[in-house]
Amino acid sequence: MNQRRTLPMTPRPRRPALGKALALCLVAGAMSCWGGPGEDLYNEFVDKGQIYGDEEWQGYVQRLGARLLEQSEDAGKPYHFFVLDNSAVNAFATPDAYIFINRGLIAFLANEDQLAAVIGHEIGHVVGRHARRQRSANLFGKSVGLIAAIFTRRGELMEVSDAATRTVVSGYGREMELEADRLGGEFLAKAGYNPLAIIDTVQVLKDQELFAKQVERRPATYHGLFASHPKNDKRLHDAVAYALPLLPDTVAPSVADFPTMLDGLVYGDESLAGLARDNTFYHGGLRVVIDFPAGWTLTNSQAEVTGIAPNGREEASISVGRHAWRRRESPEEFLTERLQRDDLKSGEPVEINGFKGYLGELTVEGGTEKLKLIGVLYRGKDVFLFTGAAGAKGDPEALRDAFARTMQGLRNMTPEDAEVANERRIRVIVAEPDQTYADLARQSALSRRPEETLRLLNGGWPNAEPRAGNYVKIVE
Repeated sequence: MNQRRTLPMTPRPRRPALGKALALCLVAGAMSCWGGPGEDLYNEFVDKGQIYGDEEWQGYVQRLGARLLEQSEDAGKPYHFFVLDNSAVNAFATPDAYIFINRGLIAFLANEDQLAAVIGHEIGHVVGRHARRQRSANLFGKSVGLIAAIFTRRGELMEVSDAATRTVVSGYGREMELEADRLGGEFLAKAGYNPLAIIDTVQVLKDQELFAKQVERRPATYHGLFASHPKNDKRLHDAVAYALPLLPDTVAPSVADFPTMLDGLVYGDESLAGLARDNTFYHGGLRVVIDFPAGWTLTNSQAEVTGIAPNGREEASISVGRHAWRRRESPEEFLTERLQRDDLKSGEPVEINGFKGYLGELTVEGGTEKLKLIGVLYRGKDVFLFTGAAGAKGDPEALRDAFARTMQGLRNMTPEDAEVANERRIRVIVAEPDQTYADLARQSALSRRPEETLRLLNGGWPNAEPRAGNYVKIVE
């Protein structure tokens, strides 16, 4: 088993104030004047633990991106390449040359040429100034729902609107996507990669699209390079074939051994909609972790996660749900005005782990409950509501302590948390004679449609079988 080192992530320095930034623009040139949203996104990804914590993969895409960039008209300009800890099949670029590739996309690629095709295409969007030409640069920096749209594809604990994130989700439109293909093909060929890998990558992702629609009955989640082309698009073939004469006589060695890199890659996202392990709740979509008291049992529904004390609800329980943030609404106003809690007996503002909040006590009328507490924490654009009760056999002071510790247990997910929450890994093996995907599925950690998923993962969907001696990706 490959053991990779976790990458310590520190945010890049924030951009200077407007006056200083303008002066820097005059010195550095137009691209620097235009830049900014990618840097902000990067810092938010770091803050929320959304950069994939594997330094070997980060170094790999940075070296590969640099090799391709050297073949473009932007050679020498600052570009930044990162792998996101996201299981969605996607990649995107910001106008200030931050290029993000999801590990979920990487899992379905077959070789370095295909990874280069993805990165080259995204460089093509930046070189082609597509965000500026589409007047969409502000989407990256100002959309409240962008981070959520990128990282959350299901509704549990989330209220996501993607109206302002069309570019990331669905691409720049046919003409600009074709231009990015043409430019990407040039960069690939000049760097010694097969530009036809762009077409191979489209095929891989078209299979992904068909699988999503026909087998899983869900929409595909990728954009641009993968969404805008019919399977046998002559314009795409012509745009890519144009670059074939640019191939050098001597092909440069690979940046890294792709099968070796794939071995150990985190697969999927078990915690995307919420996952409880022991007394800790992980939510991969929100990138949040909540530690409940030791020994408590957790249950997770679509609306909330609930912790139950060792002796059951008659002792104590605490529930946590997520609500949408509203501008200029304080945590206390969230309770009294939006939720109209007229049973709030007392309370006070609090700050926990840097999150503004409110902690209060509710009136207990009738029933067997001895104490009821309520709390609110604001985490960016997320509002987390805590409710707790001490039952007939409970200790009110013990509930106060457990409630405070649970509110203190809400934190941003780190790469280390993601490692714990998502245990499944890709393993690369050599296929044996007469081995089938049905054989491999019986040993797989995949619980839903393992045979079909392994075919898709290896480019063999819907009915191919492994060939003896070939590398095969499995999931353990």
